Amino acid sequence: MILLILIGLLLLAVNIFLIWQGGRGSAIASTCVNAVPVGFFLLLVLSFDRDWYHFVTWIAAGVLLIGFISGWVLRFWNIRKFFVWLLCFALSVGGIWGSYRYDQYLRDITLPEYFDYQTYTPFTANSLAVSLDEEPSLHFAESDTLPKLDGATALYPVYAAIAQAVYPDTMADMEPWEIRKTVACSTTTNAYRHIVDGESDVIFVAGPSQEQEAYAAEHGVELVYTPIGREAFVFFVHPGNPIDSLTLGQIRGVYSGEVTQWDQLGVNGLGRILAYQRDEGSGSQTALQRFVMRDTPLMPAEKEDRVDGMGGIVESVSSYKNHRNAIGFSFRFYCTALMKGFAVKLLAVNGVEPTVENIENGAYPLASNFYAVTRSDADDNTLALLAWICSSQGQSLVEKTGYTPLQTAAGQAE
Repeated sequence: MILLILIGLLLLAVNIFLIWQGGRGSAIASTCVNAVPVGFFLLLVLSFDRDWYHFVTWIAAGVLLIGFISGWVLRFWNIRKFFVWLLCFALSVGGIWGSYRYDQYLRDITLPEYFDYQTYTPFTANSLAVSLDEEPSLHFAESDTLPKLDGATALYPVYAAIAQAVYPDTMADMEPWEIRKTVACSTTTNAYRHIVDGESDVIFVAGPSQEQEAYAAEHGVELVYTPIGREAFVFFVHPGNPIDSLTLGQIRGVYSGEVTQWDQLGVNGLGRILAYQRDEGSGSQTALQRFVMRDTPLMPAEKEDRVDGMGGIVESVSSYKNHRNAIGFSFRFYCTALMKGFAVKLLAVNGVEPTVENIENGAYPLASNFYAVTRSDADDNTLALLAWICSSQGQSLVEKTGYTPLQTAAGQAE
């Protein structure tokens, strides 16, 4: 790029020198020649940039530069005209600088996690965790060794409700931070490490990634995956996007990098597809790789296209006017019930909408189990809790929270 700029400047200098030595006809001819390297440079820059506001500012600067050269060699300029040109050129350069600074701001901005899982902390005043309608058949005493729980942010409302139902009522006398030592929420990636390292007894997560399976094998830990409910893995776009449905093949095309423009999917005017991904090892990123991409290689995500936290990915797609071209993914309950402040449109997949009914009857193609994961050497209290979660009482809490319990799901096997 620098070499091309130097070549262009050299050509300009040579042509100006020739014009200075020649007549008016030579000046006009050489001015046309001078437009060639400037135009070539503009085409080169714009070939790497598809945003309309970058097009406008670069073309304006190029036209003004050619106009300045033409006016100089044809002796058109006077002081007043020159200052008018200088003001316009400064505005165009400022537009270029400002547009790229705006892009950099969007890349660097920290996207907050707007779902505060702590509002579901069990045994606290005004906890949003749902309650059982009857006395639980399992209830731990204060003297019992309580299984330590951990898991994905999206599943915290489920296992917070489970703990609130069967753990001793004396936990209400504890400070919230003390309760969260027993009923923790460290996200999927950390939860898998914690159970392998013996820091947790049960984790509530989606299926593991290859790296998480390898970590357990490396440490000689056998993990037991007990399905406790089903949930839809969903894709969503900005409400201003007219598209309503994608096929699995189209989604694979987007996330493999084969499909890069919205017009390839029949949507005009939105330009490049901004396909957000999650951090490696997260439950939703693993679901993307396992249930959607399968044997299709996933394209590497640019830094600005990878978002930490599911709240961040929902916010990215729903907010900012230049994110109307975005697509993201998550789990249905998280982005519809827990992220209520952000408007996104869930897409049908293969023409089937991700409704609770379609999860239950198996029609939605991306419905999958989520698990209570334990170690093969789990103690008796952990096994008792696991059995209770799979009972009708435990499943009722799964359903009351907003997920689909296994007892009503049509296709339970993965």
